[in-house]
Amino acid sequence: MNIRIAKFLSSAGVCSRRDAEKLIIEKKIKINNVICIHPSHKVSDVDIIKVSNKIIKKNNKVELWKLYKPVEYICSTKDNLNRKKIFDLLPKNFRKLISVGRLDYMSEGLILLTNNGDYSQYLEHPSSNIERTYRVCVSSKIQNKDLQKINRGITIKGISYRKIKVNFDKKIENHNWLVFKLKEGKNREIR
Repeated sequence: MNIRIAKFLSSAGVCSRRDAEKLIIEKKIKINNVICIHPSHKVSDVDIIKVSNKIIKKNNKVELWKLYKPVEYICSTKDNLNRKKIFDLLPKNFRKLISVGRLDYMSEGLILLTNNGDYSQYLEHPSSNIERTYRVCVSSKIQNKDLQKINRGITIKGISYRKIKVNFDKKIENHNWLVFKLKEGKNREIR
């Protein structure tokens, strides 16, 4: 079966498809000892793929890991601001993993990691219909009508958000805890 080189590298857990395209531009990918010049190039199981002269083998075994993400860590492999990354929490020389989705810099909680880019995309994509649960602490006053409005779906700054399930959990001093359950997961949707 032939697949695009960018998809092969993503499935092998080397990098994202977008990063694979950058590696191709930088001429760091070889297919059968020939420099790959386009991300649409197709490869098969018999091809020898090298990234920076290291042979890459597709791992057909999908692995899924869970990690507690502390606050003040980002869910990225690179950062121009030199912030701590969740991948810094892994043992040195640990296999290359991909985060399944993201949590904001100031958020904490469970994040999933996998060795397979296609599996990561499947878990992240709204069409997979996978529900995610978030516990959120807010210091503002919460009214039932606000929760009902969010549960019906809202539009903020021209961006429409599908209806989600949000419920009041508890109040501790001046802080209200809410539980959000959603399937879409747009960037910064909870915030």
